[in-house]
Amino acid sequence: MSSNEREEHVELADASDFSADVVVVGAGPAGSATSYYLARAGLDVALLEKSTFPRDKICGDGLTPAAVAEVQLMGVDTAGWKRNKGLNVIGGGHSIYLPWPETKSAPNFGMARARMQLDEDLARRAESAGVRLYEGFNVTGALQTPTGRVCGVTAKVGKGKDAREIEFRAKVVVEAGGVAARLATSLGIEKLENRPLGVAARAYFKSPKGDAEWMDSHLELWSGKRGESDLLPGYGWLFPLGDGVVNVGLGSVSSTSKATKLPYREIFKTWIANLPEEWEMTEENQIGQLRSAALPMSFNRKPHYRDGLVIVGDAGGMVSAFDGEGIAPAMRAGRYAAESIVSALSRTSDAGFDRAMETYTEALTADWGGYYQLGRVFVKLIENPKIMHACTKYGLPRPRLMKLVHKLLSDGFERSGGEWDDKLITALAKVVPKV
Repeated sequence: MSSNEREEHVELADASDFSADVVVVGAGPAGSATSYYLARAGLDVALLEKSTFPRDKICGDGLTPAAVAEVQLMGVDTAGWKRNKGLNVIGGGHSIYLPWPETKSAPNFGMARARMQLDEDLARRAESAGVRLYEGFNVTGALQTPTGRVCGVTAKVGKGKDAREIEFRAKVVVEAGGVAARLATSLGIEKLENRPLGVAARAYFKSPKGDAEWMDSHLELWSGKRGESDLLPGYGWLFPLGDGVVNVGLGSVSSTSKATKLPYREIFKTWIANLPEEWEMTEENQIGQLRSAALPMSFNRKPHYRDGLVIVGDAGGMVSAFDGEGIAPAMRAGRYAAESIVSALSRTSDAGFDRAMETYTEALTADWGGYYQLGRVFVKLIENPKIMHACTKYGLPRPRLMKLVHKLLSDGFERSGGEWDDKLITALAKVVPKV
């Protein structure tokens, strides 16, 4: 729907058009996945996106096998997407290639897809399943019943003097609006101060690395030649997107909600200047500007369900503190949320609805509660770059150890069964307190 068509639709629509069984706020991976599964179950779903596609999102653009599995479950056509074999992990004077493990639930390859394309691919797939996608609908607040239950949203449509506010009513609302989580925040569901927060900065380059078969993960950033310069805080990546384009970025993480105060632009410029000359990471080959965004981690906003509002994806802090990956958990959580909502909508009372929604929060805890707690411990250790240096120096040369670490850091372990390292990670996740 074009901008003009959309505005005409809003102008001519009567109030009945602005209602649905479920309203989903935000058409990122979390919102699109939730909407898709709800529509497949036969529900009337309205997906409200404040921007118009195509639109960008700051991200590394890398899809782990777990994310690939979620994309496949939605039936998205991935022809032409860039595949990769795994990670080339660099640090401590070592380099080791770690292939993606093949598991019961995920393939042995990852992919990369620029978010400018990925998010629209997922939203259009949801639309093809029967979801009503409304672009240019900027949600401004929640509608509530006299007892305080969420029963819809208000949204601003159009710009300037032509802007108007509409009410969109629904039996349940899904907050998938990203890190800002404005809807959840407006209802008093604030972020937790004791959870990790990451920051990622990335830019695109034309480079021979754009067609590589492996993604690079740099666990150390040096201001010059290794061993002859200062060790910089943070980590870096190079994710090939195909067609000679690579996503190059760096990230850092804090163990609390206060982001690290790093001069990202200076660190980025210094780091890429010392990358191999043949990779051609020059100013002339940079595509667009370096851009940064926050990464909300380890369930930093809870509860994930309250009084008719369901929180999914970045809005609920569903980013891993181990590797900054949020696409796979966002999409899987969307699948879990849809299953619970379908059951809840069959109940005849608010109490029954709320009881059914407990299956959603329980699924999140079972899948990631202990794992994200391990991530919090991990972050506290690596905040000091010297500790990361020691880990890479003595850990990377040990392939069997790195296989375990690879599964841990990439959330690539089996939740049940599997090899001894899968069982070890699962056991550790069970014994730590759930977050």
